[in-house]
Amino acid sequence: MSSPRTTDSNHGTAIAVLALVGSMASLCLGTSFAKSLFQALGAQGTTTLRVGFSALILLTVWRPWRFSLSAAHARAIALYGAALGATNLMFYLSLRTIPLGLAIAIEFTGPLTVAVLSSRRALDFVWIACALLGLVLLLPLDAAAARLDPTGMAFALAAGVGWALYIVFGKRAGQAHGGQATSLGLTMAALVVAPFGVAHAGSALLSPPLLAAGLAVGLLSSAVPYSLEMVALKRLPPRTFGILLSLEPAMGALAGLALLHEQLSGRQWLAIGAIIIASVGATATARRASGAAAAAD
Repeated sequence: MSSPRTTDSNHGTAIAVLALVGSMASLCLGTSFAKSLFQALGAQGTTTLRVGFSALILLTVWRPWRFSLSAAHARAIALYGAALGATNLMFYLSLRTIPLGLAIAIEFTGPLTVAVLSSRRALDFVWIACALLGLVLLLPLDAAAARLDPTGMAFALAAGVGWALYIVFGKRAGQAHGGQATSLGLTMAALVVAPFGVAHAGSALLSPPLLAAGLAVGLLSSAVPYSLEMVALKRLPPRTFGILLSLEPAMGALAGLALLHEQLSGRQWLAIGAIIIASVGATATARRASGAAAAAD
């Protein structure tokens, strides 16, 4: 018979898993909806509204001016925000010509690279091989792959580089107050992408219906996922959180199929699967190794 403490723990874990799944679903739904705005605003304008509204929401919630900010923290947050803005812009530019699930999978190579480089063990080469296999499967070697736009894939890879830099700079920015770093970082991101959005979409950015749609994208793609992720982070071990998050490319592919009617070939599903295996493996073994090292200390 299970104890009340065990039952509460299992209940908390179930809530955390549901919260993280809800976070990924909200993000994929928001991104799918954002893609439907490309015809009116372009990827640049859509990114501007998404990041801009996300920044306004977090500025309202955290009011970062209440906290002191050193010059060193300000520089770190500026770099973090610039990387965040570039990542969002490159990712949305990739969505113009390649399916959502593939764009997320290719983008995942960025944090995967950071995870692998943080631990130089022989096992890490297995995850590198899986990731490379996934990318090779996306090369134009058959009729289905040949239809993939190389420019779109390049933008997705650039988003992966931006995500890797976001992780590196985010660790430095995290030394400041968390809410302050996130809200000011997103403000910096909005300043980075706004010139591209204004140059491309112009006065369309001020259209009330499109502003409302941009607010919805900001909520679905940022405010709701970030809030649900905080619920999950409080209740899940980091390794479990990272492994579950690695399923996002598959959820993106399913969202693209259901909402955008993006059909993937068997080869492309295999590519997504290989990258997910690489991400899950790198996350699981990296966390286990760091936990073992901490236990040894």
